[in-house]
Amino acid sequence: MTAAPASTSPQTLVRLRAAGWPQPERAASMPDARDGATTITVTDRCLSRDGVPWVPVTGEMHYSRVPRHRWAETLRLMRAGGITVVATYLPWIHHQPERGTAPRFDDGLDVAELVRLAAAEGLDVVLRVGPWCHGEVRNGGLPDWVVAAPYTERTDDPAYLEDVRTWFGHLGDQLRDWCEPGGPVVGVQVENEIYDQPDHISTLKQIAREVGIRAPLWTATAWGGADIPVGDVFPMYGGYQDGFWLDTHDRWEDHGFAGQFSFSDQWDAPEIGADLAGDSRTAPVLDASAAAAPRPEFPPATCELGGGMASAYHRRIDAQGRDTAAIAHCKAGSGSVWQGYYMYAGGTNPGPDLQESHATGYPNDLPELNYDFRAPVGAHLQLRESFHRLRGQHAFLAAYGSRLAQMPSTAGSSPAQWALRSDGRSGFLYLSTHRPYASLPGLDGTRFEVDLDEQTVRVPHVPVDVPSGATAAWPVMLDLGETMLRWATATVLTRLDTPQGEPLLVLTAAPGVPVHLGFPADHEVTVERTGAESAGAGGRAAVLVDGDPGESVLKDVVPSATTVVRVDGPQGRARILVLSEEDALRAWTPTVDGRLRLVLTDAEAVYEAPGGETAAGDTATGLRVLTSCPASVDVLGIDAGAGYERHDVAHDVVEPRITVELVRAAREPAPAVVTVPDRASAPTASDVEERSARYRVTVTGLARAGERSLLRLDLVGDVARSTFDGRAEDLFWNGAEWDVDITPTTDAEERVVDVLVYPITDQTPVRLPERAEHARSLTTGPTAEIQSAEVLTFRTTTLSFP
Repeated sequence: MTAAPASTSPQTLVRLRAAGWPQPERAASMPDARDGATTITVTDRCLSRDGVPWVPVTGEMHYSRVPRHRWAETLRLMRAGGITVVATYLPWIHHQPERGTAPRFDDGLDVAELVRLAAAEGLDVVLRVGPWCHGEVRNGGLPDWVVAAPYTERTDDPAYLEDVRTWFGHLGDQLRDWCEPGGPVVGVQVENEIYDQPDHISTLKQIAREVGIRAPLWTATAWGGADIPVGDVFPMYGGYQDGFWLDTHDRWEDHGFAGQFSFSDQWDAPEIGADLAGDSRTAPVLDASAAAAPRPEFPPATCELGGGMASAYHRRIDAQGRDTAAIAHCKAGSGSVWQGYYMYAGGTNPGPDLQESHATGYPNDLPELNYDFRAPVGAHLQLRESFHRLRGQHAFLAAYGSRLAQMPSTAGSSPAQWALRSDGRSGFLYLSTHRPYASLPGLDGTRFEVDLDEQTVRVPHVPVDVPSGATAAWPVMLDLGETMLRWATATVLTRLDTPQGEPLLVLTAAPGVPVHLGFPADHEVTVERTGAESAGAGGRAAVLVDGDPGESVLKDVVPSATTVVRVDGPQGRARILVLSEEDALRAWTPTVDGRLRLVLTDAEAVYEAPGGETAAGDTATGLRVLTSCPASVDVLGIDAGAGYERHDVAHDVVEPRITVELVRAAREPAPAVVTVPDRASAPTASDVEERSARYRVTVTGLARAGERSLLRLDLVGDVARSTFDGRAEDLFWNGAEWDVDITPTTDAEERVVDVLVYPITDQTPVRLPERAEHARSLTTGPTAEIQSAEVLTFRTTTLSFP
């Protein structure tokens, strides 16, 4: 063993002391016996279920915006991404647009069927019953006849409450059986983004309860300094990377979004929905200083971490996966006990004129149909980078959430780029140097000194550089069965147990951060690898050196899917697998026959199929399935004996032919209309029809009927609209590719998609993302152009493992 060399770079020593709880644990005021018996409990520290601390992971999916025949697959993908609870709005206007007619609950409005399917997938449900929900729905989800009625909506006006009681009664008829104790409905949110009506929230809760809508957890949005009834609802918070609701020329830096990319105990996000905070239909003008820490009775929890972001006409957003993941990471490190995303699965409005718009008195024009939201699961089941990055965080919560829930955070009132969550014995050191628009500097020559209850642990053994744009959660004093990992400069992905009962810890390396592992000095550490990957890309091999007294360090571990660190302690053995970020984004952790498996694949998705098998849906060529701990792996012929099974998946090659024909050139766009200051209105439907370039895209040799297929268009223009097989889609262009669903319903040879592209100019008064603005800058005059087109086809293969 050799001594670690001294660092010659500037050094920063950060001292962190495990925070400890400020007071004895206290039970919250819910669950309430009036809602029936439950195994869920809530304290001021965490939630528990069946006596085990529990970190729910909620993903928003709106059933009325997703075709019914895709509900099951959407839910299955959500579960594969680590979601454990599906949340949904119940937009009144979608069910009962006309007074005096019975609300519809058929076809894509059968919310009870959604709950049944969620339960079948092992998912819990949170019903966000409103009746005002926002969600960029027309009137915030209230029917026109409610808005026009001679009463004041969103108050305890008796006439309004009478209509609400009738509506809630219909919901109760549909959902009562699913709200029974022990059922899948674990939460109900009443109202949304209401700031000064605490009594109204309590009234709505009571009405819902009386008609049979009940749950162990009652929630309300608490951002914007909202005055919500103390003890009657669980306050829920959020945080987005950007907002379409800003004015066209507003600077991102002048709002609160930057604070979402640091660790802090300030959970309010007054920037959410700030454009409506002064609207008489939502709330009086609020003082942003009302932002505060969570109510002390409840632990910090979230329901609207930005899974993406919609685009308004005047302000286009192109949400990036790293941004989405960084916000979730920072909230977890700050002490969140409930991770919730809005949206997690995008969709399409169920009909025309059902969007938030200037025409309905709202400050933003949203697309008439498109509600893809750039979500982790797109409107057509596309899986985005955010899905894969969040999946790793959720795998960690599945493995260690019960521990993390009991660990307070050191995050304080001053935003920081690090935080420690610890119970005094062990913990996780969270780091983040990622922020969009205004990049954060890296952490140069940094080392952490972590004071636990009975010892001080220095992480790592020498200072390291953490580059700008990184996120990490380093384990500190993490027990692995009968062995111990004192610390690691890599993030925990998951833990598996081999058939022999030995733990296997899977870590993820952050790009640009060297991987060092610290162990007790009495542990024997061995690197087991193939010769093909012994030195890695950089030519370095891991070396065992002395760390602090009583500590040995395996330094410069090369991330590899086929290299394992074996740890032999006095009482037992464990193994550690360090994956590169690239491999971690390809890693899936389905449970098959009661065993957690590690699957490495380029497949679009891997999930547990009905019957206990595992399905891989994609255009992929193969899978590697870790069935036991690899001891010596032949990278050229991976087999079960080496710990992996290899499955090569062969599909018929589908090479459709695509023809893009310009049928009619674009005309000059109509003069922009600005009805709300600094927020232009979208072109009218007639202007889009008459002034757009018209394209005909013909696809031949397409996949068989029912095989999900997307036409991916790269275009430059202001707005676009497509029509295929009677289905319409639309787009406010933001520079990203546009996916149009062309899944065939028959085996017909030819598919024709009509596309309208409305022209954009350098004078079109809209805010564009950087890459879209760059594309616009390259144009001369009005531009409405499809630049490229391709077809994506998705197939599913089902595998069985012994």
